[in-house]
Amino acid sequence: MKKYSYIIIDDVAESILKTQTTASGFSELSFAGSASNFQDGLNLVLEHKPDLIFLEIEPENLSSHLSLTFVSELHRFFQEIPKIIITTNKKDKAFDAIQYGVFDYLLKPIVHIDLLKTVLKLKKANFEVKTVGSTEEQTSIVIDNVNNVTIPQNIQRPLTICIKSYGDYRYLNADDICYFQADNNSTDIYLNTGEMITAFKTLKHFESVLTYPFIRIHNSYVINRNYISRIHSGNSICYIKNSTKKIPFSKTYKANIEQIISDFAAGNYLEV
Repeated sequence: MKKYSYIIIDDVAESILKTQTTASGFSELSFAGSASNFQDGLNLVLEHKPDLIFLEIEPENLSSHLSLTFVSELHRFFQEIPKIIITTNKKDKAFDAIQYGVFDYLLKPIVHIDLLKTVLKLKKANFEVKTVGSTEEQTSIVIDNVNNVTIPQNIQRPLTICIKSYGDYRYLNADDICYFQADNNSTDIYLNTGEMITAFKTLKHFESVLTYPFIRIHNSYVINRNYISRIHSGNSICYIKNSTKKIPFSKTYKANIEQIISDFAAGNYLEV
């Protein structure tokens, strides 16, 4: 799972704490620091080069000099600036913020569902960039069951996973994988054909090398979101398409389940 580092620039300490508390509910977000004025914020960005900046633009303390001009200042130092998420109490600067090319505009105090939507947009943007892709992008991996190594392969999409064992090369189309299930130090890979293949890698390894639509929902499961037919929150169970398999999800990964639910709702969607 890709991690996104972030900093918070806000002149009110309580607001910084509330934003950080909400962000702490997302395993994808990694806190790098905070600042309460323009200059300290700029120094922090230059030092840490975060992926995201939560920026207040209508400060209570005018001497903090926080405003949208902070975004312009970043362009002096970066060819590509971090993604800016405006956090403020009023909506009236939203149009101005759009002119500065900010990534999102959230009203304070930031609530979980609003930040979830932002994280989903961030992942979608990152996924689309990978799809368009540079030639350096990892688009195929080889799991070598003999030498216990993972070998990136720079070839065209779609992603192919090769399970290699003693001269036997088994090629799997990632789109055909329904879910991964941990089995001690190995992982069982279940396909949409009902077939199961074992790879001598841990589930954590697969979680680290695979991206969306593969999502960790349990200590023992990484699931392909595209094969989910039903989510029962009361019983903490996901159902797999064209299968009787029921996969549990745990409280630890509840945010990932909420992400999946929101992702479905963000598409061509009708709820009745």
